[in-house]
Amino acid sequence: MHVFFFILVNNIVPIFLLIGLGFILSKQFNFDMNTLSKMIFYLFSPAFIFVNLYETPLSINMLLITLFCTAYLAITYMIAAGIGRWRGYDTSLTNAFKNALMFNNTGNIGLSLVTLVFSTGPYLIGGETPFLNEAQASLIVVMVFTNITINTFGFYNAGRATMSVKDTIKKIFSMPAVYTIPLAIGLQLSPIDATAWFGWPALVYLKNALVAMALLTLGVQLSKTKIDFHNNSVYLAVFMRLLGGPILAMVLIAAFGFKGVVAQTLLIAYSVPTAVNTALIAVEFKSQEAYATQVVVTSTIISAATLTFAIFMAQTLYAVGA
Repeated sequence: MHVFFFILVNNIVPIFLLIGLGFILSKQFNFDMNTLSKMIFYLFSPAFIFVNLYETPLSINMLLITLFCTAYLAITYMIAAGIGRWRGYDTSLTNAFKNALMFNNTGNIGLSLVTLVFSTGPYLIGGETPFLNEAQASLIVVMVFTNITINTFGFYNAGRATMSVKDTIKKIFSMPAVYTIPLAIGLQLSPIDATAWFGWPALVYLKNALVAMALLTLGVQLSKTKIDFHNNSVYLAVFMRLLGGPILAMVLIAAFGFKGVVAQTLLIAYSVPTAVNTALIAVEFKSQEAYATQVVVTSTIISAATLTFAIFMAQTLYAVGA
């Protein structure tokens, strides 16, 4: 019980404090969601992808984790598509359901969570955090993969409900995040030192602000959303994300042979709730905004309990050195 309480207070509560602040401030000042979502998509998210991708050394382990993420995405896509047909969802709801299952909140809750987990408790040894770098490096691969796919495939899914294929693709390529990926990789492989550029500190500031900004924005969106507690499609998506997601992750962790810190990080990363950006994308395309937001909010609230258990299971099943 002490371990569960420690995880809840030190890893989960700080995240919900930011969401709560966004909710309260929005009720007081009535923030504009379109403005906030555009700031995230055009400033914070591209900077986050660029800096993290540029600073993460390319390695074989990165490739294996990327293959893990690809397998997870493909399997959840097929599961979501099958459930959509079985339930008789229309195109817009099916695609919103797909996004809810495929894209986890790694960049916001996952980043905060992994940093907190590997900086406290049994991972804090003599005032040092010897496992934190490995955990963050593994998580960055997942975050970059998620950001790439959600800003391309996720946009395509949401846009297909209200736009033609041509207009959807055009919208995707209007997003700066698409161009930051080849730019970051190209600069990493070149002799140019991007960190010496006078604008680098500005990119770092934007990157560091993404987590707080996204969580505050989720609180704002929550304040503007009427929650339908009788929508079974919301609970189905939440169930698949918070329970089905970790189970699938454990199967793939075993298949790929990951152990220790990497295995723990991947299980935690794929136990987090639905990505905030799925709701922001829905707002951007004006497609199933209420449903997408309800899934994000409901999965985030319920994850306060499920994440505590997931962290406990990760530490038990994939003990460091085991």
